[in-house]
Amino acid sequence: MKRSHIFGLIIIAIMISILVVTAGDASQYVDFTAAQELADDGNDSKVHVIGELQKDKSGNVIGIQYDPMKDANYLAFNLVDEKNEMRRVVCYSPPASMKDFEKSEKVVVIGRTKNSEEFIASEILMKCPSKYEEKQL
Repeated sequence: MKRSHIFGLIIIAIMISILVVTAGDASQYVDFTAAQELADDGNDSKVHVIGELQKDKSGNVIGIQYDPMKDANYLAFNLVDEKNEMRRVVCYSPPASMKDFEKSEKVVVIGRTKNSEEFIASEILMKCPSKYEEKQL
């Protein structure tokens, strides 16, 4: 075999191994019930859960527990998933801006279910209202 063929095969093998490793780290989008079932089955991989912050009847966000003076690395809040199941989410690396967090339309938490009442999030992603969308009058 020529050196160029061997070099090409090595590059292809490296690319395939990168794809396999990356696919192994990919997590899936689920609701809280499916996340609990995965945890009960012994699957400890991270999952994505999409939801909205719990709000009262007037539309104000409720249930956020965050005191930066006491512990700046602790955030707990209630999240309602797309099937209207509410779960307490605890995150030890809160987002930089709590104002943006409270204004967010949707929240994606990435993590694992601890028990039937808590979800431990390692990351929080927010979908905030866009300033580019037309406002209805």
